[in-house]
Amino acid sequence: MPEPVSATVSLQQLTDQLEQLEARAGQQIAAAASAAELEELRVGLLGKKGQLSAVLGAMGKLPGDERPLVGQRANVLKEQVQGLLSERLAAVKGAAMAERIAAETLDVTMPATFTPAGHRHPLISTIEEITDIFGGLGYRVEEGPEIESDHYNFTALNIPPHHPARDMQDTFYLSEHELLRTHTSPVQIRHLEKNPPPVRIVAPGRVYRRDAVDATHSPVFHQVEVLAIDEGLDFSHLRGTVTTFLQQFFGDLPVRFRASYFPFTEPSAEVDVQWRGRWLEVMGCGMVDPAVLEGLGIDPERYSGFAAGLGVERFCMVRHGIDDIRRLFTSDLRFLEQF
Repeated sequence: MPEPVSATVSLQQLTDQLEQLEARAGQQIAAAASAAELEELRVGLLGKKGQLSAVLGAMGKLPGDERPLVGQRANVLKEQVQGLLSERLAAVKGAAMAERIAAETLDVTMPATFTPAGHRHPLISTIEEITDIFGGLGYRVEEGPEIESDHYNFTALNIPPHHPARDMQDTFYLSEHELLRTHTSPVQIRHLEKNPPPVRIVAPGRVYRRDAVDATHSPVFHQVEVLAIDEGLDFSHLRGTVTTFLQQFFGDLPVRFRASYFPFTEPSAEVDVQWRGRWLEVMGCGMVDPAVLEGLGIDPERYSGFAAGLGVERFCMVRHGIDDIRRLFTSDLRFLEQF
């Protein structure tokens, strides 16, 4: 509490009071042990009703020429007290932080807390395995846009307007000339436009068709396109490549080829593997139609090639015994944690 001031004061009395206040303030601030105590001292010493204000309130009783002397001394004292408070507050906070650090020190030699590891999505793992197998056969991965033009998705693949083959792929059109690609085959056209033969590529990616959602169909799914163009390639090279790939992926199982039709390959075939006692269709393939090569400025008399396409979801479901394609897209942790 501020000391009472007598009815009459002198310059010496106020000067003495300021010196006493300075001494007390230094002792009290040095003894403060927390930020709360320092704040309480600041209010008691420098606040509107504090000890310094009480001394200054008595200046009005001094002659006019003595008042500036007291005011100057009080300002010096105020700056000193504020400096002491700031220094002590920094010291108190530093000590508190050091104590906290000492209390919370980690023993880095202790075993780590268990953190569940993430899982590769089965579709991603399947795509990686497929591309790894073809990588070992000398193929490289190529990608293309999911929003395609009618030219790359159909026309350049020997599917002109009004061709019946367009009905085989129910398409999402975005405009008159733009669509969501229905297969990854456009990647081979884009690649061949910029890269002359010999060419060996695989093109994995997401594709879109207007299929109703059920246990085996989805409007969004994944394909891998395989393409090889070189001098002297024939159906025996296609058969050997496809058989090698399927036996590496599924194991040493019987593989058979059945005649089929695709507009951009001739001859064409569908491929089955004997899986768990029954024949299972897994992919389509064929020799690249000479008309496709001619459209790209490649001489079909000199170069030939083969293409194959497979559905990643089908391979994944067969490999892991998944009975419903929708499980691959629901993000159910109970399902995903199995992989």
